[in-house]
Amino acid sequence: MARLLAALFALGFFAVFLATQAAAGDARTRIGYGLLITNDVFGDTHDRWRTGSFASSLVLGAPSHAEALPERLGALLEIRFNGEVIAPENLANPAPADRPYAQALSLGLHSHFQRSGVEYALGADLVFTGPMVGLDHLQERLHDITGGRDASPAVKAAQIGNDVKPSGVFEMGRSFTVGPNARLRPFFEARAGVETLARVGADLTIGGLGQGGLMVRAPVSGHRFVAVGGAPRPGLSMVLGADIARVGDSAYFRSAGPARLEETRTRARAGLSWQTRRGASLFYGLTWLDKEFTTQREAQVIGSAQLRLRF
Repeated sequence: MARLLAALFALGFFAVFLATQAAAGDARTRIGYGLLITNDVFGDTHDRWRTGSFASSLVLGAPSHAEALPERLGALLEIRFNGEVIAPENLANPAPADRPYAQALSLGLHSHFQRSGVEYALGADLVFTGPMVGLDHLQERLHDITGGRDASPAVKAAQIGNDVKPSGVFEMGRSFTVGPNARLRPFFEARAGVETLARVGADLTIGGLGQGGLMVRAPVSGHRFVAVGGAPRPGLSMVLGADIARVGDSAYFRSAGPARLEETRTRARAGLSWQTRRGASLFYGLTWLDKEFTTQREAQVIGSAQLRLRF
């Protein structure tokens, strides 16, 4: 049922998007790009569970959309390309009740807009899973550099199989000024497809990070990263955030396997961003992920990094 709803959501979103293009009057151009790399090597240094991912976003819109979100769905578009590797705790000889190895790549189209001060993000992705993705080979190359251990043939043989899963994502949030240079943004997020869940949370930003631009949320860590940079705001910024989700389904687990989904999923995160007068910036953040399945031994900490340069 969840997969059918996700497919209908994806088809519906693209139908609405195509309908809006008939009324589109603004010429789109590239106004931004963002990339966030996440790995547990940057966090608790263990190669396990939500071990590595990347989130990348190419943003297309009118030049004016680099300063303020449009009010029309489809006017500002984000082309989203994400990847992830999920692993059991022991890649050579995992415990029988650990989660299976999984790899996924996704390509999606999303639109950002605002109405009456509320920001919305709505979009659809196609998520490709299984050995056809080939991210295990990239993981092995990274392990050659970092000295990590590769997944054994038995682990790969038992991984989540090849599939293509349409998925939909919706987020809404609103920012409130809570201090001289601080903003609190409560949000609600819903996902259906490869993972089906509903999430509520909030992000607190102290400093100029993200002001006058567009930030998008990485699905694994929950960190919001800059995809469209506004006017340079030199100095240091701090971000804090937390959220909790009610989880209905996940394609990264087998329905008959010993590892069972936890019904709730909690995250807490913190990060620092430093920006120069010319607009170059560096971000590093940590995310605490609570247990995602009933037989998971403990929570984990992953790290995220983004480097933006201007020439």
